Amino acid sequence: MNTQKEFGDYQTPNDLAVQVVGVVAELFGVPDCVVEPTAGLGAFLIASHGEWGCACRYEGYEINDAYVHSANRRLSDLGIRLSQQDFFSADWHRMLRKEKLHKKLHRILVLGNLPWITNSEQGMLGSNNLPKKANFQRLRGFDAKTGKSNFDVAEWMLIRLIEALPESGAIAMLCKTMTARKVLRHFWKTEGGLESSKLFGIDAKKHFDVAVDACLFFASGKRTEDRVAAVYSSLNVDSRVTEFGLVDGSLVSDVETYTTFRELDGGSPYTWRSGIKHDASKVMEFSRWNGRFVNGLGEAVELEEQFLYPLLKSSDLGNRRTTPRKVVLVTQRRIGDDTGRIRNVAPKTWKYLEDHSDELDSRKSSIYQNRPRFSIFGVGDYSFAPWKVALSGLYKSFTFVVVPSHNDRPVMVD
Repeated sequence: MNTQKEFGDYQTPNDLAVQVVGVVAELFGVPDCVVEPTAGLGAFLIASHGEWGCACRYEGYEINDAYVHSANRRLSDLGIRLSQQDFFSADWHRMLRKEKLHKKLHRILVLGNLPWITNSEQGMLGSNNLPKKANFQRLRGFDAKTGKSNFDVAEWMLIRLIEALPESGAIAMLCKTMTARKVLRHFWKTEGGLESSKLFGIDAKKHFDVAVDACLFFASGKRTEDRVAAVYSSLNVDSRVTEFGLVDGSLVSDVETYTTFRELDGGSPYTWRSGIKHDASKVMEFSRWNGRFVNGLGEAVELEEQFLYPLLKSSDLGNRRTTPRKVVLVTQRRIGDDTGRIRNVAPKTWKYLEDHSDELDSRKSSIYQNRPRFSIFGVGDYSFAPWKVALSGLYKSFTFVVVPSHNDRPVMVD
């Protein structure tokens, strides 16, 4: 198993940790206690000690045994020691509210960098480094079982930490910007606003070599009736660019502009749908090579064309590529269709599916349970439309792409 993927492991560079602590010091002052819940190699504890020295207490926790030993060697000269702790089994409410043990530690600062991975990615890796199954997003019906229930593990962790945080405390975490927005929306819709909510943009490509929109998310534990958060372009308190928030029940990226033009807002006449969901890209997606199809396992196979369709990946849409580079095996035209007919009309395809039944039958999502064998989701009449307008939601800006058919076949999106 890829350990970095399992733990969503992107260790914070020392220079970035120093910048983050500098901003937090301006916003929060001197804390009584700094807590790093997923400390890794201890970059934030080292940076915090460099900022505040012996003026406060330091506590660090980490699940990875190798990191604990390595970090403790680095931290020993500072008088700081990590404890090995599984985040998901910890009682953070008790750990952050130690009134009986630390009566004077009122100003708790929870600081760090949480895992950058989704729960479905963890499930596909077979990892147990996950929160217990719970519909914490309060989704209903089918949404709770399909892709809408997928979430960044950091989203769940941030919500738990904020719920446990004393009102006199604050939280400052590096995370995906979308994760921070979802966390704020969760509280805005359930418990009210978080005082002094702020998002400071960071260059994730530079610091972590990942192409995602990321930020430093800062908020205090106090609740407020305001449901807005300030957005900054960089780790500089003078770089404020806008304010987003919850207006009329919806998340608005620029509250001031929206308020000015809110009378123009209205419902969309179009229904937006997700792309094909199969959770087995190495088996279900192919490239063409010398007249044969090559799957993600590197196998060259012969398949009938009947169930193969050109495919545009999210990265294709994000870069305005409309010429498909791959094809995808589409086993159904509608959710719940009997897949057994493939055996009779496309025997090579059926044999291929059976040859890879271990991968397909072991898909983790509950949506495949009690469904026809080799089922897929995100499929319907709209999937086979000769023209589509599609976009990828994985990039900083949305790019709407007109997608025509390719070689007289409707194009699928993932």
